[in-house]
Amino acid sequence: MTDERDDDRHEFSAGQGVDAGYEEFTLDPEEIDADPNTVDPVDSRVLTDIMDKRNVESDAVDVERLVDVGLSYMGINRFEEATETFERAASFAEEDSLDAQEAWVNKGAAHAELEEYDQAIGAYQEALRIDGDSEHAATAETNLAYALWESGQGEQALEHAERAVETDPRFAEAWYNRGFLLVERGLAEDAVSCFDNAIRLGYRSAGVLEEKARALEEAGEHEQAEEVADRADEIRREAEEQMVEEQTGQAPGPGGARQGGRPGAGGQPGAGGRGGRGGQGGGREEPERELQGEGPEGF
Repeated sequence: MTDERDDDRHEFSAGQGVDAGYEEFTLDPEEIDADPNTVDPVDSRVLTDIMDKRNVESDAVDVERLVDVGLSYMGINRFEEATETFERAASFAEEDSLDAQEAWVNKGAAHAELEEYDQAIGAYQEALRIDGDSEHAATAETNLAYALWESGQGEQALEHAERAVETDPRFAEAWYNRGFLLVERGLAEDAVSCFDNAIRLGYRSAGVLEEKARALEEAGEHEQAEEVADRADEIRREAEEQMVEEQTGQAPGPGGARQGGRPGAGGQPGAGGRGGRGGQGGGREEPERELQGEGPEGF
């Protein structure tokens, strides 16, 4: 007896189909240009080997776009991926070129965000080996000072902070770092001059003023220190009120909601870290101190 289901079976079209060479619907991967006499086609490492620098023409890699990818990773706090991307950019850049130096500086900044200061130091040193006078050198110097400070190497940190301002006298964050480290060495009057330079060059965060107030206090300029500290409190309060207003859509109530915290990075996106605490008189709440690390190049 004939199965009833056979009677209801749908009759599909029996067209002529397409030519064997028709590619629009193929699911096969693109062919990789590899010599089958030298590469085992079932070897799982084939793709990695083919993408290795030795098998890829450097002209086929856009180093600037790789750096942009790394910066994008930095922007979403995916720092491990950023370090790998910047290292790849450095490897494909022309040897000892400015592109390579920029990639090394950025790699150091990404490591610093991960608090991998030994790796950050190595990356900055490699950048400076390439060129100690280029447009990236001052950033590398001040970032190296920051990483050395975080690693407990304060004396070497001061040396590189001084080189940073020598390399680029208009680098505000470098002047701030030099002032911060001079205070640590007890050279308060010289530190005040450094903070004044940083402020004059546009670095006017509450953190800079707090450090200047501390230096003035240690230099015996108590009245001026109090005035500067009051201005720092005012800037911090204004910033917090603005933040509350942006988040809630309304201004805070009378007096605001002042919260303690570490100084900001003065608009720079980079590896702001934590320093030690120093004494400051007058019963004022002591903010957490930090040395500044400049953000990634081009960020």
